[in-house]
Amino acid sequence: MATRQITFVIADNPPPRLDKALSRDVPDEAALSRTRIARLIEEGLVQVDGVAVVNAKARVEEGAEISISLEEAEESHIGPEDIPLDMVHEDDDLIVVNKPAGMVVHPAPGTPSGTLVNALLHHFGGELSGVGGVKRPGIVHRIDKETSGLLVVAKTDAAHHGLAAQFEAHSVERYYQALCHGVPDANDPRLRGVKGARFEAGNILCLTTQLARHKTDRQRQAVLFQGGRHAVTRARVVERFGVPPVIARIECWLETGRTHQIRVHMAHAGHGLVGDPVYGGRRKLPKGALSDETAAAVQAFSRQALHAAVLGFTHPVSGEELRFEASLPDDMAQLIEQLETVQN
Repeated sequence: MATRQITFVIADNPPPRLDKALSRDVPDEAALSRTRIARLIEEGLVQVDGVAVVNAKARVEEGAEISISLEEAEESHIGPEDIPLDMVHEDDDLIVVNKPAGMVVHPAPGTPSGTLVNALLHHFGGELSGVGGVKRPGIVHRIDKETSGLLVVAKTDAAHHGLAAQFEAHSVERYYQALCHGVPDANDPRLRGVKGARFEAGNILCLTTQLARHKTDRQRQAVLFQGGRHAVTRARVVERFGVPPVIARIECWLETGRTHQIRVHMAHAGHGLVGDPVYGGRRKLPKGALSDETAAAVQAFSRQALHAAVLGFTHPVSGEELRFEASLPDDMAQLIEQLETVQN
């Protein structure tokens, strides 16, 4: 297999570990993440002053000459599939897609095909330069199978590295549209007693907790206040439906991006998303608040009513500020239209 060499010199005052020193000093155009560097060290593909070093914790001195051997990207084991895609933007470095509800992002044991990655591999037609040494799309964030909306996917190592850094720094703009049970409101005395919940100016609900996989149900996430991973969700009410209001259309935005974050946080606040089968979104509605027909439509909604509507970030190569919006999918739009008709 063809290889290429990356050579450079360790600068002044290097970190004590080889992997950290390489991560700091490797040329930007190489776009090597620390994880990839650690793997290259382990595989014996990093030389320090002409000698291969396989210990990522080894010390390295300033002025040391580094040579990294990179194999040309190999073909992915994941097969391309001719699945239609709603492409919002594409350039040489990345693609933004509007994922439909029902599509898994990446193949897994339960869903080996029919995923967004399978569709992207067909769309790219073998023209990927490679991410992480493999000709595959660079998935830097995901949305749940039954959540619709915007995703950015890297086509090159450089784009993957730059996008991942923005997600890690929480600088990516992400807004979601959702329908929830009840109406989050600062005047609700019940919410004042929910640990981790507070209201900010403008009646914005802020939920701050830790999240981790549920101890007994591995398909769920659980709210914690010790351990787990820090998670912050904000939400504001856009519309209220019912007399008295029993459903709200909300806009949510993320400070962090954890698995099921909006779904589990809104359920923790007592405002589970309509249709959510995992976090209690199939709730019985109060009699008479909605017409029987509209109440039945809410009860029959077949997925969590959640849509990734806005995605904004800095282009990792050009530096251009990009922002994309995706309209509500038909199922959510039709349910909202029915709820609004009842209001009128």
